[in-house]
Amino acid sequence: MRKYRVGIVGATGMVGQRFVGLLSQHPYFTPAFLLASAKSAGMRYEEAVAGRWAMPFPIPETLKDHVVLDAEKDAETLVGKADFVFCAVNMKKDEIRALEEKYARLEIPVVSNNSAHRFTPDVPMVIPEINPGHLSVIPYQRKRLGTKRGFIAVKSNCSLQSYVPLLHPLRAFGLRNVAVCTYQAISGAGKTFERMPEILDNIIPYIGGEEEKSEKEPLKIWGALNGGEILPATAPAITAQCLRVPVSDGHTAAVFVSFEQKPKKEEILEAWKNYRGLPQELALPSAPKQFIHYFEEDDRPQARLDRDLESGMAISAGRLREDNVFDYRFIGLSHNTLRGAAGGAVLLAELLAEEGYME
Repeated sequence: MRKYRVGIVGATGMVGQRFVGLLSQHPYFTPAFLLASAKSAGMRYEEAVAGRWAMPFPIPETLKDHVVLDAEKDAETLVGKADFVFCAVNMKKDEIRALEEKYARLEIPVVSNNSAHRFTPDVPMVIPEINPGHLSVIPYQRKRLGTKRGFIAVKSNCSLQSYVPLLHPLRAFGLRNVAVCTYQAISGAGKTFERMPEILDNIIPYIGGEEEKSEKEPLKIWGALNGGEILPATAPAITAQCLRVPVSDGHTAAVFVSFEQKPKKEEILEAWKNYRGLPQELALPSAPKQFIHYFEEDDRPQARLDRDLESGMAISAGRLREDNVFDYRFIGLSHNTLRGAAGGAVLLAELLAEEGYME
């Protein structure tokens, strides 16, 4: 695999910082361009993130002196120089849609962490282990955009990673109804405890737009290709509540499921244990060797103990048991800024590169 020169759009934010860390020693991707808002443009990267570097590791030495570019005004300077960009920006949705399409029309593919294009019918929203086949919609998108190389591919909402990978193998049993309550870390809001004092000794029972994403995005992931668009699935029915909790990293999900034909507990555990996706078959650099890990202990998984499993890219499950209203209930956990955000986008980019979409 050749080395790709990559841009990080939104490099100063929390997810952007994760991209910086993940790409600084990546075997495929070299972070060659760091882009952010106009207020950071022209600064050295170390200066631009001074006082708000939130990662548990220092700024990579190779990137400290990179001059930050203006994500909007300097996009054209990447033409012919950047093979593709990751995008994780904090802007209005219509502005994000315009920005991502601008890069795509400049023939610079975009791997997006943003939600703005998740429901654009010809934009694939991919969890690489679950629906890699949706990438085949990209030629139709290119036709719409009038591009040869440029396209947009997105990853799903961070909280989905804590339960959708666990639901996916169970669809073989006729998954009918799902109720989920997610307990989401503050890094999902781009915050640390120092920058979010209101979360201490507190739970906030509302995250704007999160419940709608949690209920609708899985249906697009499980949708069917219909010519040049992806039609969302019509089942299972999903209802969700999403809470912000005083945890630094790691989204936890309490999940309740019912089936057309109730499987045995042993069948569910076997389905989780044996599930492998295309990233595992291809041995992509960011892919966990074991996608789903099940814990037998009653008090696992725990965010602090288990979020970093397989470099934060594995999904944890536990407490599978029968339910009084639904058929079963269980707990899921994922690292929200790794598997759920930057790491998931890097894995998607690895898959796109392996499948030839970056050429």
